Amino acid sequence: MEVPKPKCLEHPINVPTKLLMGPGPVNMPLRVHNAMMKPMLGHLHPEFTQVMDEVKEGLKYIFQTTAEVVCCVSGTGHAGMEATMCNLLEPNDVILIAQNGIWGERAADMARRHDADVRLIKKPPGDVCSLNELESALLKHRPAVLFLVQGESSTGALQPLEGVGALCRKHGVLLAVDTVASLGGVPFFMDSWEIDVVYTGSQKVISAPPSVAPIAFNDRAMEKVRTRKTPIRSFYLDITWLANYWGCDGLPRKYHHTGPVSSVYALREALSMVSEEGLHALWSRHSSCAQRLYSGLEALGLRLFIADPAKRTPTVTTICIPEGVDWMKVPGGSKWWFGTYCGQSVENWPHGL
Repeated sequence: MEVPKPKCLEHPINVPTKLLMGPGPVNMPLRVHNAMMKPMLGHLHPEFTQVMDEVKEGLKYIFQTTAEVVCCVSGTGHAGMEATMCNLLEPNDVILIAQNGIWGERAADMARRHDADVRLIKKPPGDVCSLNELESALLKHRPAVLFLVQGESSTGALQPLEGVGALCRKHGVLLAVDTVASLGGVPFFMDSWEIDVVYTGSQKVISAPPSVAPIAFNDRAMEKVRTRKTPIRSFYLDITWLANYWGCDGLPRKYHHTGPVSSVYALREALSMVSEEGLHALWSRHSSCAQRLYSGLEALGLRLFIADPAKRTPTVTTICIPEGVDWMKVPGGSKWWFGTYCGQSVENWPHGL
Protein backbone atom coordinates (compact mmCIF):
# COMPACT_ATOMS: atom_id res chain seq x y z
CA MET A 1 0.00 0.00 0.00
CA GLU A 2 1.37 3.38 -0.98
CA VAL A 3 1.72 5.97 1.78
CA PRO A 4 -0.19 9.14 0.77
CA LYS A 5 1.30 12.62 0.68
CA PRO A 6 1.08 14.30 4.12
CA LYS A 7 -1.65 16.95 4.17
CA CYS A 8 0.30 18.99 6.75
CA LEU A 9 2.93 19.72 4.06
CA GLU A 10 0.48 21.06 1.50
CA HIS A 11 1.12 24.64 2.57
CA PRO A 12 4.23 26.69 3.45
CA ILE A 13 5.50 26.65 7.00
CA ASN A 14 4.02 29.20 9.38
CA VAL A 15 6.14 30.13 12.40
CA PRO A 16 5.01 32.83 14.85
CA THR A 17 7.31 35.52 16.19
CA LYS A 18 7.89 35.05 19.92
CA LEU A 19 9.92 36.87 22.54
CA LEU A 20 12.21 34.11 23.83
CA MET A 21 13.05 34.50 27.51
CA GLY A 22 14.46 31.08 28.39
CA PRO A 23 18.20 30.34 28.65
CA GLY A 24 18.29 29.58 24.90
CA PRO A 25 17.68 29.61 22.06
CA VAL A 26 17.33 33.36 22.04
CA ASN A 27 16.00 35.81 19.46
CA MET A 28 18.58 36.34 16.75
CA PRO A 29 19.48 39.77 15.33
CA LEU A 30 18.24 40.37 11.78
CA ARG A 31 21.84 40.49 10.62
CA VAL A 32 22.38 36.92 11.84
CA HIS A 33 19.11 35.77 10.25
CA ASN A 34 20.14 37.33 6.95
CA ALA A 35 23.52 35.61 7.01
CA MET A 36 21.75 32.26 6.82
CA MET A 37 20.22 33.27 3.50
CA LYS A 38 23.60 33.66 1.80
CA PRO A 39 24.25 31.27 -1.11
CA MET A 40 25.02 27.67 -0.20
CA LEU A 41 28.64 26.63 -0.60
CA GLY A 42 30.31 23.26 -0.42
CA HIS A 43 31.72 22.41 2.98
CA LEU A 44 35.30 22.43 1.60
CA HIS A 45 35.00 25.28 -0.90
CA PRO A 46 37.79 27.80 -0.23
CA GLU A 47 35.21 30.56 0.21
CA PHE A 48 33.60 28.55 2.99
CA THR A 49 36.84 27.56 4.69
CA GLN A 50 37.64 31.31 4.75
CA VAL A 51 34.40 31.83 6.70
CA MET A 52 35.45 28.99 9.03
CA ASP A 53 38.80 30.71 9.60
CA GLU A 54 37.01 33.94 10.49
CA VAL A 55 34.81 32.03 12.95
CA LYS A 56 37.97 30.63 14.57
CA GLU A 57 39.34 34.13 15.09
CA GLY A 58 36.05 35.23 16.65
CA LEU A 59 36.07 32.22 18.95
CA LYS A 60 39.64 32.88 20.04
CA TYR A 61 38.50 36.37 20.99
CA ILE A 62 35.42 35.33 22.96
CA PHE A 63 37.30 32.44 24.65
CA GLN A 64 40.30 34.76 25.19
CA THR A 65 42.79 32.17 23.99
CA THR A 66 45.68 31.73 21.60
CA ALA A 67 45.20 27.94 21.53
CA GLU A 68 45.65 26.37 18.12
CA VAL A 69 42.74 23.93 18.38
CA VAL A 70 39.71 26.19 18.36
CA CYS A 71 36.80 24.94 16.26
CA CYS A 72 33.16 23.86 16.34
CA VAL A 73 31.40 20.57 16.86
CA SER A 74 28.40 20.25 14.56
CA GLY A 75 25.70 19.90 17.19
CA THR A 76 24.37 21.76 20.22
CA GLY A 77 26.05 22.31 23.58
CA HIS A 78 25.49 18.67 24.50
CA ALA A 79 27.80 17.77 21.59
CA GLY A 80 30.49 19.97 23.12
CA MET A 81 30.10 18.17 26.44
CA GLU A 82 30.21 14.77 24.75
CA ALA A 83 33.28 15.76 22.74
CA THR A 84 35.03 16.83 25.92
CA MET A 85 34.32 13.51 27.60
CA CYS A 86 35.11 11.19 24.72
CA ASN A 87 38.40 12.90 23.85
CA LEU A 88 39.80 13.39 27.36
CA LEU A 89 38.64 10.19 29.05
CA GLU A 90 39.80 6.61 28.71
CA PRO A 91 38.38 3.63 30.62
CA ASN A 92 39.03 3.93 34.38
CA ASP A 93 40.30 7.51 34.18
CA VAL A 94 39.13 9.41 37.26
CA ILE A 95 37.09 12.51 36.53
CA LEU A 96 35.96 14.84 39.31
CA ILE A 97 32.71 16.67 38.53
CA ALA A 98 31.17 19.51 40.53
CA GLN A 99 27.45 18.79 40.57
CA ASN A 100 25.07 21.55 41.62
CA GLY A 101 22.46 21.20 38.88
CA ILE A 102 21.44 19.30 35.79
CA TRP A 103 24.61 19.92 33.76
CA GLY A 104 26.84 18.31 36.36
CA GLU A 105 24.43 15.37 36.27
CA ARG A 106 24.60 15.17 32.47
CA ALA A 107 28.40 15.36 32.50
CA ALA A 108 28.58 12.49 34.98
CA ASP A 109 26.21 10.42 32.86
CA MET A 110 28.31 10.99 29.75
CA ALA A 111 31.58 10.23 31.56
CA ARG A 112 30.21 6.94 32.88
CA ARG A 113 29.21 5.94 29.35
CA HIS A 114 32.91 6.27 28.45
CA ASP A 115 33.77 3.95 31.35
CA ALA A 116 35.40 6.68 33.40
CA ASP A 117 35.63 6.51 37.19
CA VAL A 118 33.30 9.37 38.11
CA ARG A 119 33.72 11.17 41.44
CA LEU A 120 31.41 13.99 42.50
CA ILE A 121 31.54 17.14 44.58
CA LYS A 122 27.87 17.64 45.35
CA LYS A 123 26.64 21.12 46.23
CA PRO A 124 23.05 22.22 46.90
CA PRO A 125 21.25 23.75 43.90
CA GLY A 126 22.29 27.40 43.62
CA ASP A 127 25.55 26.94 45.52
CA VAL A 128 29.08 26.83 44.08
CA CYS A 129 32.47 25.36 45.01
CA SER A 130 35.18 27.33 46.78
CA LEU A 131 38.88 26.97 45.97
CA ASN A 132 39.45 25.21 49.29
CA GLU A 133 36.69 22.70 48.57
CA LEU A 134 38.08 22.03 45.12
CA GLU A 135 41.63 21.54 46.36
CA SER A 136 40.48 19.17 49.11
CA ALA A 137 38.58 17.14 46.51
CA LEU A 138 41.57 17.10 44.16
CA LEU A 139 43.77 15.75 46.95
CA LYS A 140 41.18 13.14 47.91
CA HIS A 141 40.26 11.82 44.46
CA ARG A 142 43.44 12.46 42.43
CA PRO A 143 41.51 12.86 39.15
CA ALA A 144 42.86 13.13 35.64
CA VAL A 145 40.20 15.74 34.81
CA LEU A 146 38.19 18.29 36.81
CA PHE A 147 34.92 19.36 35.18
CA LEU A 148 33.09 22.55 36.15
CA VAL A 149 30.04 24.38 34.79
CA GLN A 150 30.55 28.14 34.83
CA GLY A 151 26.89 29.08 34.36
CA GLU A 152 24.52 26.41 35.68
CA SER A 153 21.34 27.29 33.81
CA SER A 154 19.14 24.96 35.84
CA THR A 155 19.74 27.02 38.99
CA GLY A 156 21.21 30.32 37.81
CA ALA A 157 24.48 29.77 39.70
CA LEU A 158 27.83 31.22 38.59
CA GLN A 159 30.90 29.14 39.46
CA PRO A 160 34.02 31.27 40.12
CA LEU A 161 36.94 30.06 37.99
CA GLU A 162 39.87 32.30 38.91
CA GLY A 163 42.55 30.25 40.63
CA VAL A 164 41.07 26.87 39.71
CA GLY A 165 43.39 26.36 36.75
CA ALA A 166 46.44 27.04 38.91
CA LEU A 167 45.20 24.46 41.43
CA CYS A 168 44.73 21.91 38.66
CA ARG A 169 48.24 22.46 37.31
CA LYS A 170 49.65 22.17 40.82
CA HIS A 171 48.06 18.71 41.10
CA GLY A 172 48.59 17.57 37.50
CA VAL A 173 44.92 17.73 36.54
CA LEU A 174 43.25 18.91 33.33
CA LEU A 175 40.49 21.52 33.77
CA ALA A 176 37.44 21.37 31.49
CA VAL A 177 34.72 24.03 31.70
CA ASP A 178 31.17 24.23 30.35
CA THR A 179 30.31 27.82 29.38
CA VAL A 180 27.15 27.10 27.36
CA ALA A 181 24.94 29.45 29.39
CA SER A 182 27.58 32.00 30.36
CA LEU A 183 30.12 32.74 27.61
CA GLY A 184 29.82 36.36 26.48
CA GLY A 185 27.65 37.31 29.44
CA VAL A 186 30.37 37.14 32.10
CA PRO A 187 34.16 37.49 32.04
CA PHE A 188 36.00 34.42 30.79
CA PHE A 189 39.75 34.06 30.14
CA MET A 190 40.79 30.61 28.95
CA ASP A 191 44.53 31.29 28.84
CA SER A 192 45.06 33.50 31.89
CA TRP A 193 42.78 31.28 34.00
CA GLU A 194 44.73 28.21 32.76
CA ILE A 195 41.69 26.33 31.49
CA ASP A 196 42.54 23.35 29.29
CA VAL A 197 39.22 22.65 27.53
CA VAL A 198 36.20 24.90 27.13
CA TYR A 199 33.05 24.60 25.07
CA THR A 200 29.88 26.61 24.64
CA GLY A 201 26.69 26.76 22.59
CA SER A 202 25.91 29.05 19.67
CA GLN A 203 22.32 29.83 20.72
CA LYS A 204 22.81 31.59 24.05
CA VAL A 205 24.61 34.91 24.56
CA ILE A 206 26.23 34.67 21.12
CA SER A 207 22.70 34.86 19.61
CA ALA A 208 23.19 32.46 16.71
CA PRO A 209 20.93 29.50 15.89
CA PRO A 210 21.33 26.24 17.83
CA SER A 211 23.45 23.91 15.71
CA VAL A 212 27.15 24.32 16.53
CA ALA A 213 29.16 23.97 19.73
CA PRO A 214 32.36 26.06 19.76
CA ILE A 215 35.17 24.25 21.58
CA ALA A 216 38.85 24.83 22.37
CA PHE A 217 41.62 22.44 23.49
CA ASN A 218 44.96 23.87 24.61
CA ASP A 219 48.33 22.12 24.22
CA ARG A 220 48.01 20.26 27.55
CA ALA A 221 44.65 18.85 26.54
CA MET A 222 45.88 17.88 23.08
CA GLU A 223 48.88 16.12 24.62
CA LYS A 224 46.43 14.01 26.63
CA VAL A 225 44.58 13.22 23.37
CA ARG A 226 47.78 12.35 21.50
CA THR A 227 49.06 10.01 24.24
CA ARG A 228 45.85 8.01 24.67
CA LYS A 229 46.31 4.25 24.97
CA THR A 230 42.86 3.59 23.48
CA PRO A 231 41.17 5.06 20.39
CA ILE A 232 38.72 7.93 20.78
CA ARG A 233 35.37 6.16 20.85
CA SER A 234 33.53 8.60 18.61
CA PHE A 235 34.67 9.26 15.06
CA TYR A 236 32.24 12.15 14.68
CA LEU A 237 33.49 13.90 17.85
CA ASP A 238 37.19 13.06 17.44
CA ILE A 239 38.97 16.37 18.12
CA THR A 240 41.92 15.43 15.90
CA TRP A 241 39.61 15.08 12.89
CA LEU A 242 37.67 18.20 13.83
CA ALA A 243 40.89 20.18 14.25
CA ASN A 244 41.98 19.14 10.77
CA TYR A 245 38.62 20.00 9.17
CA TRP A 246 38.72 23.43 10.83
CA GLY A 247 42.30 24.08 9.70
CA CYS A 248 43.88 23.96 13.17
CA ASP A 249 46.71 21.47 12.59
CA GLY A 250 48.58 23.01 9.66
CA LEU A 251 47.75 20.06 7.39
CA PRO A 252 45.56 20.00 4.27
CA ARG A 253 41.90 19.79 5.26
CA LYS A 254 40.32 16.38 4.80
CA TYR A 255 36.68 15.50 4.52
CA HIS A 256 35.41 14.56 7.96
CA HIS A 257 31.72 15.44 7.79
CA THR A 258 29.50 17.96 6.03
CA GLY A 259 29.60 21.03 8.19
CA PRO A 260 26.38 23.03 8.76
CA VAL A 261 27.24 25.70 6.21
CA SER A 262 24.40 28.17 6.81
CA SER A 263 24.77 27.88 10.58
CA VAL A 264 28.47 28.69 10.31
CA TYR A 265 27.57 31.81 8.30
CA ALA A 266 25.25 32.83 11.14
CA LEU A 267 27.85 32.14 13.82
CA ARG A 268 30.40 34.17 11.89
CA GLU A 269 28.02 37.16 11.78
CA ALA A 270 27.07 36.80 15.46
CA LEU A 271 30.76 36.75 16.42
CA SER A 272 31.31 39.82 14.24
CA MET A 273 28.66 41.61 16.30
CA VAL A 274 30.35 40.45 19.53
CA SER A 275 33.65 41.83 18.25
CA GLU A 276 32.09 45.15 17.25
CA GLU A 277 30.52 45.65 20.68
CA GLY A 278 33.60 44.41 22.53
CA LEU A 279 33.69 41.88 25.33
CA HIS A 280 33.87 44.35 28.19
CA ALA A 281 30.83 46.22 26.89
CA LEU A 282 29.00 42.91 26.36
CA TRP A 283 29.75 41.77 29.91
CA SER A 284 28.69 45.15 31.29
CA ARG A 285 25.43 45.12 29.33
CA HIS A 286 24.46 41.72 30.68
CA SER A 287 25.33 42.76 34.22
CA SER A 288 23.28 45.97 34.07
CA CYS A 289 20.30 44.20 32.48
CA ALA A 290 20.40 41.52 35.17
CA GLN A 291 20.49 44.15 37.94
CA ARG A 292 17.47 45.85 36.43
CA LEU A 293 15.65 42.51 36.26
CA TYR A 294 16.51 41.69 39.89
CA SER A 295 15.12 45.04 41.01
CA GLY A 296 11.93 44.58 38.99
CA LEU A 297 11.32 41.06 40.29
CA GLU A 298 11.83 42.14 43.88
CA ALA A 299 9.47 45.09 43.34
CA LEU A 300 6.84 42.54 42.27
CA GLY A 301 7.33 40.72 45.56
CA LEU A 302 9.15 37.76 43.99
CA ARG A 303 12.12 36.15 45.70
CA LEU A 304 15.27 35.31 43.78
CA PHE A 305 16.32 31.69 44.18
CA ILE A 306 19.98 32.57 44.81
CA ALA A 307 20.17 35.02 47.70
CA ASP A 308 23.89 35.82 47.33
CA PRO A 309 24.35 38.16 44.32
CA ALA A 310 27.96 36.98 43.95
CA LYS A 311 26.71 33.47 43.13
CA ARG A 312 24.24 34.51 40.39
CA THR A 313 24.96 34.40 36.70
CA PRO A 314 23.53 37.46 34.93
CA THR A 315 22.58 35.34 31.92
CA VAL A 316 19.94 33.16 33.63
CA THR A 317 17.76 34.44 36.47
CA THR A 318 15.90 31.96 38.66
CA ILE A 319 13.07 32.79 41.06
CA CYS A 320 11.18 30.95 43.77
CA ILE A 321 7.63 30.22 42.65
CA PRO A 322 5.31 31.82 45.23
CA GLU A 323 3.47 29.57 47.65
CA GLY A 324 0.20 28.28 46.25
CA VAL A 325 1.16 28.80 42.59
CA ASP A 326 1.21 25.76 40.30
CA TRP A 327 4.64 26.22 38.73
CA MET A 328 3.75 24.03 35.75
CA LYS A 329 1.05 26.49 34.71
CA VAL A 330 3.32 29.53 34.86
CA PRO A 331 5.54 28.68 31.85
CA GLY A 332 2.92 26.53 30.17
CA GLY A 333 4.57 23.34 31.35
CA SER A 334 7.38 23.56 28.81
CA LYS A 335 10.29 25.30 30.52
CA TRP A 336 11.04 23.79 33.89
CA TRP A 337 13.90 26.19 34.53
CA PHE A 338 11.49 29.15 34.73
CA GLY A 339 11.34 28.47 38.45
CA THR A 340 13.08 26.16 40.86
CA TYR A 341 12.16 23.44 43.25
CA CYS A 342 13.15 25.22 46.45
CA GLY A 343 14.40 22.84 49.12
CA GLN A 344 14.23 19.74 46.92
CA SER A 345 17.15 17.70 45.66
CA VAL A 346 18.25 17.79 42.05
CA GLU A 347 16.98 14.22 41.64
CA ASN A 348 13.41 15.43 42.26
CA TRP A 349 13.46 18.12 39.60
CA PRO A 350 11.34 17.54 36.48
CA HIS A 351 14.09 16.92 33.93
CA GLY A 352 13.57 16.98 30.20
CA LEU A 353 10.26 18.82 29.99
